[in-house]
Amino acid sequence: QVQLVESGGGLVHRGGSLRLSCAASGFNLDSRDIGWFRQAPGKEREGVSCISKTDGEFYAESVEGRFTISRDNAKNTVYVQLNRLKPEDSAVYYCATLSGRCDTVVAPSGFWYRYLELWGQGTLVTVSS
Repeated sequence: QVQLVESGGGLVHRGGSLRLSCAASGFNLDSRDIGWFRQAPGKEREGVSCISKTDGEFYAESVEGRFTISRDNAKNTVYVQLNRLKPEDSAVYYCATLSGRCDTVVAPSGFWYRYLELWGQGTLVTVSS
C-alpha cells in the first residue's frame, strides 16, 4: 500500500522542540520531493519546508532558522526538526510528496498543489504559552 505516515507531534511549551517524522511505504521517498505543510484551525494549509530529490532544502520565512528538514533514505523517512517553537506554530502538520518544484511549497504564490501527489494523515503540534 502506497502511503505516508506522520508521527512525532505533541504538546510542548513555548521554546520547546519536536521532531516530526514522515515514513513512506510502497515507494521510495528518495525519488520524490517531500514537503511539510501545516494547517491551523480556521486557516489555510501553508507550506513550511521542502526537501528535493537532490537534497535541496527550502523553508518558509516564518520558520527559517528554527526548523530543519532532513531525510534518511535507509529508513525511507523524512524528518523536520522543530526548534524554538512558538504558539503560532500550533497546527496539524502534514507531509506530502511532490513531482517537483520544491520551491513552490514555500513560495508566497503557493502553486505547490500543481505538483502534489500524496498526503499523509497529519500529526498535531500544540505549543502552549
